[in-house]
Amino acid sequence: MAGDLQINLFDLNPLPEAEIVSTPVDKEQIPSSAQVPIPAGTYTSLEEMAPHCDRCHRCDLGQSRTHAVVGRGHPQAPIMIIGEGPGQTEDETGLPFVGKAGQLLEKILAAVQLDSQQDVYICNIVKCRPPGNRVPTPEEMAACRPYLLEQLRLVDPKIILLTGATAVKGLTGDKRGITKIRGQWLEWEGRLCMPILHPAYLLRNPSKEPGSPKWLMWQDIQTVRAKLDELRGDKVQG
Repeated sequence: MAGDLQINLFDLNPLPEAEIVSTPVDKEQIPSSAQVPIPAGTYTSLEEMAPHCDRCHRCDLGQSRTHAVVGRGHPQAPIMIIGEGPGQTEDETGLPFVGKAGQLLEKILAAVQLDSQQDVYICNIVKCRPPGNRVPTPEEMAACRPYLLEQLRLVDPKIILLTGATAVKGLTGDKRGITKIRGQWLEWEGRLCMPILHPAYLLRNPSKEPGSPKWLMWQDIQTVRAKLDELRGDKVQG
């Protein structure tokens, strides 16, 4: 049920997340191979990480991309939105969620007074476009995952929105279908997550009737806005 916090949902044995380490890392080797680790704390800012993504070849997607698509929005945003991967428009521009699905996402955010430049940071499970817009492979997601974890650490959002099943699986390991878990609050690594339908799915299902994808998204984004207001209120009162 939307609004209820679900704790310890996953019976998955996910990989442990890296802890911040003080051991020096040969950063120049990071883009060359997925065998080169990226410990938590490797980057001091999103700006420092971006050039490594631009020349990254930790998986084969680096061979076919036009641009790496790292992220956009506020670097300390209270909400992080994570998608599956770049599409053609994103690959051409180097920015996530700027095609038709991204334009719809902007409208959804604006409907609850959220500004994509101030309140939100947007990125993807993988930074490079899979050929033909196919779903990223587990190997591709694993190669890119350390970059995503650094983004999460640096932005430190209050709420994470996971758009679609691939984003949910890519971050948390949860393999359930998005229609089964959308609108539910999940806790992952101490962070509050909300799975939502991908905006591209809404474009293919334009109905706004009760129970339709667009109707469900409206319920979910209102729940997210209310939770953000609650968290901000707790901070002010504390």
